[in-house]
Amino acid sequence: MSLELKINDEIKRAMLARNAARLEALRAVKAALLLEKTREGATGDVTEESELKILQKLVKQRRESAEIYAGANRQDLAEKELFEASVIETFLPKQLSEEEVTGIIRKIVAETGATSVKDMGKVMGAATKELAGKADNKMISVIVKSLLAG
Repeated sequence: MSLELKINDEIKRAMLARNAARLEALRAVKAALLLEKTREGATGDVTEESELKILQKLVKQRRESAEIYAGANRQDLAEKELFEASVIETFLPKQLSEEEVTGIIRKIVAETGATSVKDMGKVMGAATKELAGKADNKMISVIVKSLLAG
């Protein structure tokens, strides 16, 4: 079942359950997918890779907004953003733990022959490709830096 069909199905469930907060998050995903389908030069289909990127972007936006709201002492809005992020994350593949990511990056460092921070771009390119949708790029970057610096 495609992501769009899953989202539509979940929207129906949220409407029947009268769950307005979940419904809002689901509609945001549907809108983002629709924008991607109808953007200039689009074929009308959204690839799985594009779907992953869209979902990750939406989660990242909500987490950043929550940080801003928390900093502005608006905990009510921060909680709303974090709830929406958690709803959207249910459509992402299971995220790997920090230990799992570190193990994969160690393997990539060995394969690429990277020895210093100067080789970070090479390692990051391979790591982000292999871990797409499975780990946060910020976490990947921190781990790569620590492995190459140490």
